[in-house]
Amino acid sequence: MLLDIIKEDLKIAMKAKDSLTVSTLRMVTSAIKNVEINNRASDSSGPINESEIIQLISKMIKQRKESAEIFSTSGRKDLEKKENDEIKIIQKYMPLQIDDSKINSILDEAIKETDSVQIRDMGKVMSFLKDNYSGQMDFGKVSGMLKDKLKS
Repeated sequence: MLLDIIKEDLKIAMKAKDSLTVSTLRMVTSAIKNVEINNRASDSSGPINESEIIQLISKMIKQRKESAEIFSTSGRKDLEKKENDEIKIIQKYMPLQIDDSKINSILDEAIKETDSVQIRDMGKVMSFLKDNYSGQMDFGKVSGMLKDKLKS
């Protein structure tokens, strides 16, 4: 499981005294624990599953990219570098990203699978994609591609 891999890498980083990796992986495990606690409080299923971890990691990467961009425009190169280094560490746990040429065929398959024909069916298709390809594609870009396909 992905959480076990992260915890094992955390141990290795602690032994190697790699402080940036240790702090980043502790932050990731802490965020995962918070989601598990929230799931218990809302009577959802117990332990967090792989797709939830991938969504959480994806969200963390997005936050760091936004922060790095802000630091870059503010002239804080030191903080920008730290954010980019954290992104590199966190990205190791993301599944491989699907390239654009394959996304088109996946979109066609998803449209067929959900019996979608109009733009109003976009939610069904996006839900299908998030369930099956979470963390493997940029859904912001995919939604634009999907709109074009459903319009035609």
